[in-house]
Amino acid sequence: MQRPLTINRIDRYIFTQLSLALALVTAGLVALIWLTQSLRFIQIIVNRGLSPFVFIKLTALLVPSFVATILPITCFIVVVFVYARLSGDRELTVMRAAGMSDFALARPALAMAALVMAICYYLNIFMVPAALDSFRAYQFEIRNQIAAFLLEPGVFTPVSDDVTVYVQSRGADNSLKGILIEDSRDRSSPATILARTGQLVMTPQGPMVVLQDGSRQQVDEKTGRLDVLTFARNDISLAQSAKTSALDDTDSAAASLDDLFHPRPTLTPSERAKWLVEAQRRLSAPLTAIGFTFIGLFAVLGGAFRRHGGIMRPLLAVVVVTLLVALNLGVNNFATRSLGLLPLIWVSVLLPGVAAAVLLFMPHRFKVRRA
Repeated sequence: MQRPLTINRIDRYIFTQLSLALALVTAGLVALIWLTQSLRFIQIIVNRGLSPFVFIKLTALLVPSFVATILPITCFIVVVFVYARLSGDRELTVMRAAGMSDFALARPALAMAALVMAICYYLNIFMVPAALDSFRAYQFEIRNQIAAFLLEPGVFTPVSDDVTVYVQSRGADNSLKGILIEDSRDRSSPATILARTGQLVMTPQGPMVVLQDGSRQQVDEKTGRLDVLTFARNDISLAQSAKTSALDDTDSAAASLDDLFHPRPTLTPSERAKWLVEAQRRLSAPLTAIGFTFIGLFAVLGGAFRRHGGIMRPLLAVVVVTLLVALNLGVNNFATRSLGLLPLIWVSVLLPGVAAAVLLFMPHRFKVRRA
C-alpha cells in the first residue's frame, strides 16, 4: 500500500518541477518576443504623444498568439532540462532502483504535455482569433487618432494610400492654414482640394478636416476639362480610406475556425487555399506538444542506461525538434500551393511523436543491457 503512495508523490514532485519551469521559460520567451515585436510601435507612441496605456493594450493583444506558438517548444525544452537534471542528480537512478518503469517516469511529462495541448487548442480556436481581431480594430482606431498628429506644417503627409495632405501652418488649437489635399479614394475621378483655412476635428469615425474658403479641382473624364468648384465650407474625412481597406482585409489569422473551413466566395483561389491550410494548422499544431514531449523523453530516458548521464542525446533531440519546426512551416507553405498536400500537415505533426513513443516504450529497444 506504501508503493502507490510513493509513486503518486514522485509524480507530483516531477510534475511540480515541470510546471514551474514551464511557466518561467514560457514567460521569459514571451517577454522577449513581445519586446522585439513591440519595438515597431514605440516610435509611433513616443513621437505622436499617445498614452503608454495605448501601447500596452495594443501589444498585449499579440501575446496569445506568441504563447500559442512557443508553448509546445517550451514544453519540450522543460522536459529535456528537468529530466536531464534529475538524471544528473541521480534521482532517476533512485526512482529506477525503486522499480519505476520508463512509462511511470514519463507519466508527469505526458500529463503536462496533455495540459499544454489543451491550452493550445483553446488559444488557437478561440482566444488568438479574437485577440487578433481586436488588435486590428484597435490598430484602426489608433490610426484614426494619430492621423491628427501626422499633419506637420510644410510636409506632404500621406495619411493613407489614397490621401495626401499638406498644410502651411498649424495652430495649437488644431487650426490649419494653406491646406492642400490630394484625394484619390475615387479612382475614376481623383481630386485636388485647396483651402485657405481649416480646422482639424476628431469624431467617433476618425479625424476630419473642416475646410473653409477653398476650391475642389477635378478633371472631367468625358471632356478632359478641368472643373473647379469653389466652396465656403467642405468637410473631408481622413479615416474613410483606412476603414475601407480594413473591411477588405483577407487575413486568415483573425478568422474563426468556422470561417476558415467555409471561406468567403469573394476570396481568390490562393486566398481560399491559405484559409484552409490555416484551419488545418490550428487543429494540428497543438498536437506537437505531445510529439515534442515524446522526443524529449526518448532523449533523456531512452537508449542505454548511463550512470553519469549524457549530453549528446538531448542535443540531438534539440536539433530534431528544430528541424521539425522548420519542416512544419515548409509543409504548410507547400500545402498552400497545392491542397492535395494537406494530409502531410498531419503526417509531419503525428509521425515524429509516434515514432519516438514506439522507440521509448517498446520492450526490447536496447542492444546493450542496462548496467
